[in-house]
Amino acid sequence: MILKVGLVCPYTWDVPGGVQQHVRDLAEALIAAGHQVCVIAPCDAEPPVGHEYLVSAGRAIPVHYNGSVARLSFGFHSANRVRRWLREGDFDVLHLHEPAAPSLSLIAAWQADIPTVATFHMAIPRSRALSVASRTLQSALEKISVRIAVSEAARTTLIEHLGGDALLIPNGVAVSRYTYACPLPGWPGRGFEGRGSSIGFLGRIDEPRKGLAVLLKAFNILAAERPDLRLLVAGPGDTAEAMARVTPRLRDRVTMLGMVSEADKIRALHSVDVFCAPNLGGESFGIVVAEAMAAGAPMLASDIDAFRPVVRHGQAGVLFPVGDHQSLALAAGSLLDDPERRERLSIGAREAVRAYDWAHVAREVLAVYETVVVHSDRRWPAGARYRPGQHHPGRPRTPRARTPRARTPTARTPTAQNPPRVPTLT
Repeated sequence: MILKVGLVCPYTWDVPGGVQQHVRDLAEALIAAGHQVCVIAPCDAEPPVGHEYLVSAGRAIPVHYNGSVARLSFGFHSANRVRRWLREGDFDVLHLHEPAAPSLSLIAAWQADIPTVATFHMAIPRSRALSVASRTLQSALEKISVRIAVSEAARTTLIEHLGGDALLIPNGVAVSRYTYACPLPGWPGRGFEGRGSSIGFLGRIDEPRKGLAVLLKAFNILAAERPDLRLLVAGPGDTAEAMARVTPRLRDRVTMLGMVSEADKIRALHSVDVFCAPNLGGESFGIVVAEAMAAGAPMLASDIDAFRPVVRHGQAGVLFPVGDHQSLALAAGSLLDDPERRERLSIGAREAVRAYDWAHVAREVLAVYETVVVHSDRRWPAGARYRPGQHHPGRPRTPRARTPRARTPTARTPTAQNPPRVPTLT
């Protein structure tokens, strides 16, 4: 079954993020499988080369959301763009991402009249705003045929704040994209002979929950004892503010790349002996961990719910207590000093991450699409919710074959002994 799929991304396409990456990779996996895909997302600039499937909904506005600053799109202009996109797309199925966010996915949910799937990415333990807004969101959420959560943490957030349940389909990783890459200039690359001399970090550097401050404290301890140790940091944010957290005499051993391209991100993952994800929480799925594992990086991650299953509860990576820079320093030092263990973790990481390859994940998502399309009556009026067997009020009914009902003979019932009356013409 070849499908026309409309994907809605609520966050700006211009700034790297887990949801944007998920939507992009899903779109490309579906296109590679022969399906027709179109994505709508906020986008300040022209769609990048190679992203011809992308339609811009206009500029995004920065909003404090889920512990960070998200760039969202809403208002009359966005609503008109979404309405036109839905009309011209004539999709078989609509796939919304983060429909609870005040952005394009919520707008599309309100306007949609086709089979609709939604993926929930967010994981937050408590959100008064989300709980208060749940009643307002119900009119949109009721139109969703199937809900997907990318992790148990995201599923729990959905159940506790919005009600209902969801299928569990994890984030995907384009494993082959990360398998091979040359190290960045000036970095020797990963080695499994002798003591390791480099640690890497990837993420928004001025967002506290990403945990860079914890890693920098640990680096100050480690670097004082290891004259050859270097730290590679990649991600958007104020690099000067981050560098101020490093002991002055150690700053020449810290490289802050700022925001990097996708190609340089992969090269950075191949440039270090150990990759560290010191996140403090608020993560739904360890996508940055999975990408590093796909690159074969020995993994050192904080022990949070989102990361634990990805590293197989410590079998494919080392976990340390959340926010504990001293424990991080001890774990990193032990890993840097043990090349055989690093090699075992690298092999284990590549094996474990295969479960998240888009080749598998996209098939699971596609199975959901096919189910909602086959069992839907195709198009439904705004505000309606599909129920199996329910007839669409705007379409003619298909005549049903009727089984003749047995009748008890009466004086007026034609039978062999009581033939029908034939009118006499005069």
